Amino acid sequence: MASDPLLLVPAARARTELIVSRSRFIATAGPADSVSAARAFVAGIRAEMPDATHHASAYIIGHGATTTQGQSDDGEVAGTAGRPALAVLRGSGFGDAVLVVTRYYGGTLLGTGGLVKAYGDAAKAVLLALPRIEKINRVLLTVTLPYPAYETVRRLIASCVGTIETEAFGAEVTLGVLLPEARTAEFTRGVQDASAGQGRVVDHSPDNNSR
Repeated sequence: MASDPLLLVPAARARTELIVSRSRFIATAGPADSVSAARAFVAGIRAEMPDATHHASAYIIGHGATTTQGQSDDGEVAGTAGRPALAVLRGSGFGDAVLVVTRYYGGTLLGTGGLVKAYGDAAKAVLLALPRIEKINRVLLTVTLPYPAYETVRRLIASCVGTIETEAFGAEVTLGVLLPEARTAEFTRGVQDASAGQGRVVDHSPDNNSR
C-alpha cells in the first residue's frame, strides 16, 4: 500500500537574487497558512523595498485538492510574472507558502518570453533555497479511562508524539490529547489494550468519529 505523500511547508524564509540584463530579481519566499498571512507577507516585502519597480507574487494555501491559490503581476505584462511564479510554486510540492519576486528595472526591455523566464528562474532559485519541514495534521481527542490505565496511557501519548492539553479526575480520568492524525488509530488501539476495553476515545476533528 502506498504511503501518503509528505505535506511540505516552509520552515523559514529564504531570499535569492538574479541579475538578468541589468535588472535585479530579488525573490523572497516563506510560510503563509492563510490568504491574509500571504497578503501580509507581500505587504512586508513592499515596505522593505518601496523603491522597486515591481513586486510580483504567488501563494498556495493548503495542499492537494484543497488549496487556495493566488498570483499578481504587479504591473508587469499580464501573465509574465505572477503566473510563471505560481506555476513553479505549484510544481514544488510546497503548500502554505508565498513568494514575492521583486524587480529593479535595469533599463533593458526583456520582452514577454524574457520576463516569463526571468520570473520563473527567480522563483525556482528561491524555492531551492527554502528550508522545508513536513506539515503534521493534528487532532484533538477526548480520552476517558479508568484510573489503573492512567500511567500506561500517559506513556502511550508520549510514544505517539502527542501532548496532554487537559486533565480532569472524577469517577474516571478524562484527558484532552493533541495527537498527530496519522497516529490516531494506533493510539486508540493502545487505549483499548491498556484499559481492558473500558477506555473511550472521541475525535473532535471536523468529521468527528467516536472510537
